Formats: sequence, C-alpha cells, structure tokens
Amino acid sequence: MKKTLIIVLCLFVNISLSQRGLKMAYIDTEYILENISEYNDISNQLEKKANKWKNEIEKKSKEIEAMKNALNAERILLTSELIQDLEEDIKFEEEALIEYQQKRFGYNGDYYIQKQQLIQPLQDQIFNAVRKIAENRDYDFIFDKSADFVMIYLNKRYNISDLVIREIKKINKKNNSQ
Repeated sequence: MKKTLIIVLCLFVNISLSQRGLKMAYIDTEYILENISEYNDISNQLEKKANKWKNEIEKKSKEIEAMKNALNAERILLTSELIQDLEEDIKFEEEALIEYQQKRFGYNGDYYIQKQQLIQPLQDQIFNAVRKIAENRDYDFIFDKSADFVMIYLNKRYNISDLVIREIKKINKKNNSQ
C-alpha cells in the first residue's frame, strides 16, 4: 500500500513539476495538538479515567494475590477438592481481570475509543485549517510529519504547523464571539 502511495505521489509530482512550480508543506499534528489548550484538557480528562481504571486493576490484582497467598498458607489443611475449587476461583478471577484490562486498555478498548471520540473534533479543526491554508496559499501537497508516511528530510521553512495553530485559534475566537 505504501509503495503504491509513493508511486502515485511521484506521478503527481512529475505532472505538477512539468506544469508549474510545486508547492508543498508539512505539518506536525502532535505539535499542533500540544499547542491547543483543549487538547491538554482532553488529555488530563482521559488520564484521570485511565488512572481510575489502573487503580481498579491494581486493587483486583492485589485481591487475587491475597487469594493465592491464603490458599498457599492453608493448602496443607484443605482437601484436594477444596484446593481445586479455590484454584478454579482464582483462575476465574484472573481471567476476569484480563478481560477487564482488555475492555479498558486493549485494542478498541474504552481508552482508545474515548480518546478517538474526544480528539476527533480537534482533528477536524486541524483538517479544516489545513484545507483553508492550502486553498489560500495554493499548496499542491501538505504532509503530516506525525503520520505513518515517512519523510526522510524536512526543511523547516515548509513547516506550516504554527500557521495551522493560528488558523484554529482565529476560528475558535470567531466562533466564541458569536
């Protein structure tokens, strides 16, 4: 997929260069997000939830460890059937804990989903600002340094991240004053 993207990009570059000068720029989405106050609020909110979930996991893990320690301490006094029942209970609790961890922090877990939901409006703002800048300044390509597409060399003069931040702040001021 990346090879196809690079080939298509090269074709566009060749076509554009043959017609007129190529105008390219890049942004750093991570840098932009770090410089938007709403992102910091979202990150703090999400971190509080994550810490709450981590504490719940840690508490449950300690409970399971206590169950194991109690079983080991009383093992010589218990029948083999009772030991087996207690071991099954412990195993059940461990599996439930793993399931809970996956539900909260796994791929498509609550943390991932909520992060996507909270950050999506900011990503939309970035996209709209980039589109507006691209249209106003007649850019052919704008790349994202933070994305999977690898750029070997980046000249700072083509970085329009600060311009995107200013555009977002300008739009936000305009929306807040209405």
